[in-house]
Amino acid sequence: MATIHVQLIGDTAMLPHNELERLVELARRSEEIELRMREEDVPTWSLMRLAEQSCAFDFWKEEGEDIYSLQDGEPI
Repeated sequence: MATIHVQLIGDTAMLPHNELERLVELARRSEEIELRMREEDVPTWSLMRLAEQSCAFDFWKEEGEDIYSLQDGEPI
């Protein structure tokens, strides 16, 4: 049995290159396949959506005492 690790960003699946090659090799054993690949950076909207869904920045939504003041910035 082969284990495939896939990360989803929105509706796009991302997996390590060596695992993709293994999937292609297994698929070709049963039938002829055509592989179409795009090599590009992850689109900005995908990264934004991933950050939004991860809840990593939810602390910004919480109301409460301000953490920083104007005096915390760098002197001009």
